[in-house]
Amino acid sequence: MKLQIIISLILAFLLTQAPVFGKYFAMINTMIHETGHSLVALLTGGEVRNISLFANTSGVTMTGHASWLSQFLTSLSGYVFASFMGFFFFYLIVKGHYRWMVYILLAILLINVVFWVRNIYGVFWIVTFGAGFIWLLRTGHQTVIQYVLVFIACLIMVEAVSSAFEIMILSLFAPAQAGDAANLARIVPLIPTPVFGVIFFAQALYFAWLALKKVFLV
Repeated sequence: MKLQIIISLILAFLLTQAPVFGKYFAMINTMIHETGHSLVALLTGGEVRNISLFANTSGVTMTGHASWLSQFLTSLSGYVFASFMGFFFFYLIVKGHYRWMVYILLAILLINVVFWVRNIYGVFWIVTFGAGFIWLLRTGHQTVIQYVLVFIACLIMVEAVSSAFEIMILSLFAPAQAGDAANLARIVPLIPTPVFGVIFFAQALYFAWLALKKVFLV
């Protein structure tokens, strides 16, 4: 298991550097990220108008908010939710609950395509990626399912850390383009964009450390 995870982490990192094929698989982290925004918006009394997913792995969630706190927590939640889910999937793998990971991912895809995602690429990605999971459940051998899901968990973790690192770099050198970090700085003017960028990267590293600790130190 440990060697498998090390190899999967390396392969996940290499795959995400590929220009087209890699971005298709890296989109899973974007989907989870935007789902985090959406769930927190709903839980804090706001609304989700739509989600757009783009081929370059960027995503946009249009939400409405009932309060300042709702807007703040919604903007904060994307990177945190993606990092937490990376850790949670590692936890399921260590416990041997591979199918639960598939069910959770299929539920996320289904909710998004039914209620929120409306742009063409977003729908295409959800339908094709979801079809792959369904095929895996119906025809995949248990060992194949295990290897694929370990790789997917590693892919999510790698992307959660790398995307948080990218937003931190943007927050330092191009603050206006720093996405959620820039949004949070507008919501809380006393805290500059780079602070939120560093927070996003720090929490991603923390959840990655918890996940790897669960695998290698238990």
